[in-house]
Amino acid sequence: MASWFTRIERRLLREAGIDYRKSYAQCGEDMIVRFVFDALRIDRPRFLDLGAHHPTYLSNTYALYAQGSRGVNVDASPTAIAAFRRARPGDVNLDVGVGPEPGELTFHEMSVPTLSTFSEAQAKGYEAEGDARIVSARPVAVRTFHDIVREHFDGAPDFVSLDVEGLDVAILKSIDFQACRPTVFCVETLTYSSARQGGRIDEIDPLMQGAGYMRYADTHVNTIYVVEATWRSR
Repeated sequence: MASWFTRIERRLLREAGIDYRKSYAQCGEDMIVRFVFDALRIDRPRFLDLGAHHPTYLSNTYALYAQGSRGVNVDASPTAIAAFRRARPGDVNLDVGVGPEPGELTFHEMSVPTLSTFSEAQAKGYEAEGDARIVSARPVAVRTFHDIVREHFDGAPDFVSLDVEGLDVAILKSIDFQACRPTVFCVETLTYSSARQGGRIDEIDPLMQGAGYMRYADTHVNTIYVVEATWRSR
């Protein structure tokens, strides 16, 4: 019911000449994604948020959730998932890691939670830069993209948000896009640097384009990809 009120409010505001939408994402990515799904006439896209981090803060999926969408949030931090279970009970919230293969990996929790990673080298690099320290290193169960999708979705999710420090490229390479083809991806494509000199992850663009996705938008930090054939035929 709340989502209907939200849409009525938005319509009344637009009729009054006011088009107000609140963004929860780092650089407005959620508003871009919402625009894409509106253009494709998908009212309540199902989402898969990998490296979900927080139910609202810097979230690429909370605006969709607030408008009636539901999905699956995945994060290796039990503290993060506990917050999701409180704030977003309508979603499935999984306290696991995601990787190219099932098994177990060491998860390095950082004092800056957004930098927590399965990469020891990356964690030590963050410590060397001086902005974060390793709080704990513990084994975490890891599942694959396809395992999660098969268990929790009937077909492919409409939207995938991917921000898994150090494993983004490996996860994308593990996806069989013929078997599972989400319509929209938002992928972190900038490496972190405390000096704000992060570089672009060059492998991601050709990988996604080779799978039939067009680069729809880039916010410097994240890139939004849409299935090109779907967008062209809308």
